Amino acid sequence: MQLFCSKEIPRLPTVARNDGGIMERTVLHLDLDTFFVSVERLINPALERRPVIVGGMGDRGVVSTCSYEARRFGVHSAQPMRLAKQLCPQAVFIGGDMELYSRYSRLVTEIIADKAPVYEKTSIDEHYIDITGMDRFFGCYKWAHELREAIMKESGLPISFGLSENKTISKIATDEAKPNGELQVPHQEIHSFLDPLSIGKIPMVGAKTFQLLRSMGISTIGDFRQIPDVVVSQALGKNGIEIWKKANGIDTTPVQPYEEQKSLSKEHTFETDTIDIVLLKSVLARMVERLAFELRSQTKLTGCVTVKIRYSDFDTHTMQKQIQYTSFDHILLKTVYDIFDKLYDRRMLIRLIGVRFSSLVGGTQQLDIFDDTAEMTNLYGALDKIRKRFGKNAIFKAISC
Repeated sequence: MQLFCSKEIPRLPTVARNDGGIMERTVLHLDLDTFFVSVERLINPALERRPVIVGGMGDRGVVSTCSYEARRFGVHSAQPMRLAKQLCPQAVFIGGDMELYSRYSRLVTEIIADKAPVYEKTSIDEHYIDITGMDRFFGCYKWAHELREAIMKESGLPISFGLSENKTISKIATDEAKPNGELQVPHQEIHSFLDPLSIGKIPMVGAKTFQLLRSMGISTIGDFRQIPDVVVSQALGKNGIEIWKKANGIDTTPVQPYEEQKSLSKEHTFETDTIDIVLLKSVLARMVERLAFELRSQTKLTGCVTVKIRYSDFDTHTMQKQIQYTSFDHILLKTVYDIFDKLYDRRMLIRLIGVRFSSLVGGTQQLDIFDDTAEMTNLYGALDKIRKRFGKNAIFKAISC
C-alpha cells in the first residue's frame, strides 16, 4: 500500500526507549473470519462454499453470524431469522454450539499467549496485541504474518489482521483486509487510508449516529475529519469528539493485558435470619440483575449457574446447573429460582444466600441470541444504557425491589 498525504497527521504519544530515543506504538488487531461459520466448516467440510447462517432457529430468532456466500443475498448479523430464510432459503441453517466455539476460541488465545508480549482478548474472536519495539528485533509485519500463519495452521481457522499505530486504525484495517487477509497502515498513510472509507467504519458509530451524520451531508471519514471539533461537539456531544478523534487517527487506548475471569458472584447476609420466601427470591432477583448486567458490560456469557444457601446453624449447601450460554436476566433468573427451589429443602431460617455465574466465555450481544428475539435483545440494550448513564441501581425489575 503506497499512499501519500500532504496534511499533517496528529501524532500519538510515543514510547520511551532505554537509549533515550522514542518509538512509535505498534498495535496488531486479529479477527477470526465468520468465526462460528468457520468452526462449523471445520467440523463439516461439506459446508465449504455454501451459504451458512448461524443463529436462533425459532420463528423469532436472530442471525448471529453468516458466511460471505449468505451475505451476497443481503443476510447480516442481528437480522431476524425469518427474513434471512426469505432472502436466502437455500442456505444451511445451524442453531449454534457455544461450547464448541469457546474451545476453538481458547485454542487461538493459547497460541497468541505463547507468542505475544502483551495481548488483550476483547471478544470470543478478537484480540489486540501490543508489539511496540518489535521492529528493533524482528520486524512487526513479519512477526504478525508468522503469528497469523501459526494460528491458521494450528487451528485450521481463517483469520485476518490489521497492523498500525493504535487500536482504531488496526481494527478498521482488519475489516478492510477481510476475508482472510492482512493489511498494514504506516503512520504516513493513515489519512489517505481512512479518508475514502464510509463514516460507518469507525468504531462507536452506530445506526443512529450514522443516519445523523448522513443527514448532515457527511458520508466518508474524510468528510467528518474536516469538520471543526467545536461543531462536532455541538452536534454530537462528548461522544462525537471521541468519534472525531478516531476519524483523525487518534486513539491512545492501551492494550490491556488479558486475564481469564473464572466467575462472577454475589452474596447477601441477612441482618436477621429469615424464612420469607418472597424476600429471599427478591434478593436473588436483585443479584441476578446486577450480575447479568456485569456480564453484558464485559461482553461475557455464562454457561454455569450456582446457588448457595447458608442456614442459621451455618450449615452451607450449594447446587449448580449447566445451561446454554447466555447473559439474559430472564433465563438466568428462572435457572436460579429452579435451583433454589430444589436446594432449599430444610425449611429453616436462612442466614446467607449467593449466586455465582461461571464457565464464562467472551462474546458480544450477538452471541447470546441463538434462541432469543430481537425485541428482547433491544430491551436489555436499553436497560443497560440507562444503568451505564445513571448508575447500576438506576433501574430494576419490580420483582427485585
